[in-house]
Amino acid sequence: MKTKPRSKTKLGSGRRFAAVEASAAASGAENPAAVAASAGIKKYGAKRMGKMAQAAKKRKARGKKAA
Repeated sequence: MKTKPRSKTKLGSGRRFAAVEASAAASGAENPAAVAASAGIKKYGAKRMGKMAQAAKKRKARGKKAA
């Protein structure tokens, strides 16, 4: 399933990350999640990416889907 990143997609929802990950996988990346994380850290900084990852873990633990 390929999703396109949109400017209207809420930051922190995980859809942008998934889109970058899917794009990296299609390009033949060995570890697409690492590519997406690296791009996010470069764009938002390690501190902000850490906060978004922490929020995603909380959402996942509560059993909620990404918005």
